[in-house]
Amino acid sequence: MPIIKSAKKRVKVAHKAAVRNSKTKRTLKTALKSFMKKSDAKSHSKAQSELAKAAKKGVIHKNKAARKQSQLARAAKAAGAKPAAKTATAKKAAPKKPAAKPAAKKTVAKKAPAKKPAAKK
Repeated sequence: MPIIKSAKKRVKVAHKAAVRNSKTKRTLKTALKSFMKKSDAKSHSKAQSELAKAAKKGVIHKNKAARKQSQLARAAKAAGAKPAAKTATAKKAAPKKPAAKPAAKKTVAKKAPAKKPAAKK
């Protein structure tokens, strides 16, 4: 057990990080297993999302996450899972608004920079 105050804090911080990382790893593994079992679009997007989160948090390396995402995409294509069509419906639902006119720029008089005092000898 550490005696120094900073070492005690490091133990606490390291424990919190370990719990957070293990939770991220567990959700990632669950999502991957769910996709392998179902091979549908919803589980595919969930697995992709969990991989991205794990890479962003530094739990797994970003190249490993990219490799796994590629493997998932290939597996989904082979299984015939169709990607979710969220983008097409979202574009149709939101009508375009007319562009707002840019606001007129205000002219502001700039202050002269303050002079630095001379260095003492």
